[in-house]
Amino acid sequence: MTPIKSPLAPRADAADLLKDTDLTGQTAVVTGAASGLGVETVRALLGAGARVIMPVRDTARGEEVARDLAQATGNSDVHVLHLDLSSLASVRQAASEILALAPQIRMLINNAGVMATPQGQTADGFETQFGTNHLGHFQLTRLLMPALLAAAPARVVALSSSAHRLSDIHWDDPNFQATPYDPWQAYGQSKTANALFAVELNRRYADQGVTANAVHPGGIMTGLQKHMPEGEAQRRGWIDENGMPNPAFKTPTQGAGTSVWAATAPELDCVGGLFLEDLQQSTPLDEASPNPLFGYKPHALDADSARRLWTLSEDLIDQTGK
Repeated sequence: MTPIKSPLAPRADAADLLKDTDLTGQTAVVTGAASGLGVETVRALLGAGARVIMPVRDTARGEEVARDLAQATGNSDVHVLHLDLSSLASVRQAASEILALAPQIRMLINNAGVMATPQGQTADGFETQFGTNHLGHFQLTRLLMPALLAAAPARVVALSSSAHRLSDIHWDDPNFQATPYDPWQAYGQSKTANALFAVELNRRYADQGVTANAVHPGGIMTGLQKHMPEGEAQRRGWIDENGMPNPAFKTPTQGAGTSVWAATAPELDCVGGLFLEDLQQSTPLDEASPNPLFGYKPHALDADSARRLWTLSEDLIDQTGK
């Protein structure tokens, strides 16, 4: 089967994807929209007429961004509320507020995340990256499902990463309680979890009109790198000695493109359970490829693992009583 692709080039800006699209009357929820890719995702959606809800950790920063975007796009239908994905209590409160604002949600873009953090735990005792990147979004999406179903056809976009290649799920120890902690293994696990979540969500709800896909936005220098030790980005080849990004990296507006495409493209109507990157359906990683930045490892879309992770996630959350 021929992979699904956007008619635009892989590095097209997010706004270009929507220049002929009218999203008036549609509500989108974008997490982590106070910085980086989230800002550009919201900018594109507002520019096309959508109503956008921005659940963010830093509401003061979020309100500032919302004002700037409203002025830039001429669309003031943007709403900011507090969400700390590392706290299930905060997730529940945010979901309640979102549902009060929007009984119908056409697009949920789970964009927020942390990367390569020092070892730590969320408010509920989960490893920081697994708890924030996966479990927080898992629970938020479950709580918002009534509004997604009410708006069907609706879409969920789960931000993953090429870092999923670094680790499958640590099934016996996802919280690194016994396993020696490695920040990149933990990040890789969380990004695999994001992809598997989209697979199982799609299996469960596609026949009810809610589809889900995972997105790798590409390499982009944003605030996501703030936990990296000084000099590590240069050692990894992400920036040069002058602090300039690797030419292979995208700008934030380009990086937001695949998220916007996944949330709105007509060629993805009723299509889910995919790994998307560079405005196209990804393919299994070819280790010998001249473009090793493109492609996913099979464990990220494994249907059995996706079911297993959903059950594990429910059990972990249920144990907290939240």
